[in-house]
Amino acid sequence: MEITAGGLLEIRITPADVGKRVSVRRVDLRPGRPPEFSDAVGVLTSWNEGVLVITQKNGKAVRIAESALVAGKTVPPAPARRRGPAASFEELARIAARSWQPLESEPLGEWTLRAAGGFTRRANSVLPLGDPGIPLDEALARVTAWYAERGLPAYVQAATGAEGTQELLCAELERRGWVNEVSAEVRIGALAPVGDLDAAAARDVRLSRTPDEEWLGRYGRVEDPALARRVLVEGPSVWFASLEGGRAVGRCVVDGRWAGFAAVTVDPAHRREGLATAVMAALARRALEEGASAAWLQVETDNGGARGLYDGMGFATHHMYHHYRAGAAG
Repeated sequence: MEITAGGLLEIRITPADVGKRVSVRRVDLRPGRPPEFSDAVGVLTSWNEGVLVITQKNGKAVRIAESALVAGKTVPPAPARRRGPAASFEELARIAARSWQPLESEPLGEWTLRAAGGFTRRANSVLPLGDPGIPLDEALARVTAWYAERGLPAYVQAATGAEGTQELLCAELERRGWVNEVSAEVRIGALAPVGDLDAAAARDVRLSRTPDEEWLGRYGRVEDPALARRVLVEGPSVWFASLEGGRAVGRCVVDGRWAGFAAVTVDPAHRREGLATAVMAALARRALEEGASAAWLQVETDNGGARGLYDGMGFATHHMYHHYRAGAAG
């Protein structure tokens, strides 16, 4: 917080700072209770009618009455990671998009509308990297119409928590009644340590270029196998891993220096046996052979088991992404 030479807190932000990263302190003054102070850091996404909205790294919006504000200042973007691969938000967003390719797409300015028959939100949502070229309300109307023509719900994928992410867009979507259905962490790490894990078990993993029935059955999110295969096999260099009997499966897309892990799924009867580690190690070793050196993956925020596994492998959160679905207002 900003403290003057006299020891007083200062408010050094104004509505003109909307869109900037800020750090603020507020006070809760309730009758009969001592003052309670709390801090918030994030992007100032609005300041209207005496209320500030700050969107935090995790995408959650904090609303603060102007009258409760006791200190505030603008702060620089969150520092870049000091270990592991360096990457910008836009680089990772485009890498991730190439690993979950749609069956059809259409530009809207710098946005990309993507559809794949409803298989995975990632291939059936708008990727808004830039300006749609028209006012936001008009852009969202076109989005909802485009997906309605295909019998699909309208989703926008937007990110928070890193330099260049889309906190302002997230806030505008929420104001228009769009609902955040799911949030996930995008994590990155070095690839070689993953390939070194459990090398003996990794030798039992079978790798292929296409997912068979056993693989799809263990993945378990498939209503139309033919459609799922069309989406899953697309990417720069796609590999599927499985252990005998469908005990565990996984998918990896190698794209230049990056290897993206996804669909790592273990039979509930065989969890905590190191099978997910074996699958990822086998995929990592193949990606290393193809020249990759860095790894990324996405994990939903409520998947505590997977998050713990990836913590142990050295993956750290780079940013978060959220899928907003058009609500009644949308």
